[in-house]
Amino acid sequence: MSSQIIPVEPFDYVVFGGTGDLAERKLIPALYHRQIAGQLTEPTRIIGASRTPMTDDEYRQFARNALKEHLKAAEYSEDEVASFCARVHYVSVDAKSPDGWSKLKSLLDEGKDLVRVFYLAVSPSLFGDIADKIRDFKLITKATRIVVEKPIGRDLASAQILNDTIGKVFKEEQIFRIDHYLGKETVQNLMALRFANALYEPLWNSAHIDHVQITVAESVGLEGRVSYYDKAGALRDMVQNHILQLLCLVAMEAPNSMDAESVRDEKLKVLRSLKPITPANIEKLTVRGQYKAGASAGGPVKGYTEELGGPSDTETFVAIKAEIANWRWAGVPFYLRTGKRLAARVSEIVVAFKPIPHSIFDEAAGRIEANMLVIRLQPDEGVKQWLMIKDPGPGGMRLRHVSLDMSFAQAFDARNADAYERLLMDVIRSNQTLFMRRDEVEAAWKWVDPILNGWEDTGQKTQGYTAGTWGPSQAIALIERDGRTWHEAD
Repeated sequence: MSSQIIPVEPFDYVVFGGTGDLAERKLIPALYHRQIAGQLTEPTRIIGASRTPMTDDEYRQFARNALKEHLKAAEYSEDEVASFCARVHYVSVDAKSPDGWSKLKSLLDEGKDLVRVFYLAVSPSLFGDIADKIRDFKLITKATRIVVEKPIGRDLASAQILNDTIGKVFKEEQIFRIDHYLGKETVQNLMALRFANALYEPLWNSAHIDHVQITVAESVGLEGRVSYYDKAGALRDMVQNHILQLLCLVAMEAPNSMDAESVRDEKLKVLRSLKPITPANIEKLTVRGQYKAGASAGGPVKGYTEELGGPSDTETFVAIKAEIANWRWAGVPFYLRTGKRLAARVSEIVVAFKPIPHSIFDEAAGRIEANMLVIRLQPDEGVKQWLMIKDPGPGGMRLRHVSLDMSFAQAFDARNADAYERLLMDVIRSNQTLFMRRDEVEAAWKWVDPILNGWEDTGQKTQGYTAGTWGPSQAIALIERDGRTWHEAD
């Protein structure tokens, strides 16, 4: 089975930070993949913008090098790359001065009837300056959108200022706050599993679900993000956005349609229903960790402070026991964890169902394990439903816990598109379903801020864990004192 490719209308994609890491690793390859899939139409253009002096030809070579570096050999075609690079242009602009903006305006005026996207792949400190210049040079049309990357603030107050700054220039329906996790195929399949099948939704509540686990684990360390990461930490970097968005998709009520506002209304209700974590319960409900020297698949690795080059109490690992105060989820814990230098790179959602109320089998049949639905986001995207079955063969009733396994790579005769590919095209279509609304961002910060403040007020320190393990022992205790255990990647 192959997917249907629907072309989008022609557009100008202006990427501020066009010579940066995100443009090189993700944005340029994503747009190239959409071209070879037949989704781009003429006269679409990709326009890099940054302070670096560069000609069109030099930037086209930058794009060509990015594609050579980040595509598989079979995906790189000289003819397609030449066609793609013909779309590529470059303008040197300064966010804090008028330099270069008139040239950008002249270039964009050539495509004044096209969809126009400004992608801010730059530091949030420049969002306001760039938005103001876009307004001052009259670059906004009826078909203009702006895309902003995280972090959207570092707390509620700064997020509100950032939203106000962008909001004074652009309407909310023009603002696309991107979270690439929401573009992953399996994340969207969670919606299909829940709302396109009669099997799960009747069981999707506290009467049948024992608990939910959400894990986003990385095996890498800082990887050149030292200055950003040490000011952010795992809670700001991963929980406030990625993990809470996944929690919303698991826990939300069925929207009345897939309309963007209907979906985001339901996600907002979940965020507003999260039980507060306060200084009185923060040590019981949260764990902060920081990796020490250890080993990974590539051999010995340094600890966080060694990589940083100095002392720090910034958390590289967080585990949280969260609860949602509503009728559907009352009493169901959501165990959240994320960290760097863990035992494996894996992102998954585990929905653990309650055990059967009574076993009719004798002890010789073996232990009956509870059913689980495991949704793997990365790597090897897919879904596993764990069930009890009889072990084949004679000799009596012996039970086994096995999985019905659907790997997307095996089930579909189609390349698994990167999340950015889908999200970049959704911006052109003006489909905001997979993007965060302002009130969502601020509701997430309203829940996260008291945790940050509680850690400071109580002096809760980071707990050390050896690189290449699954985090500090306190994270294991967090779930095991409830009689449960973390699901480790298989």
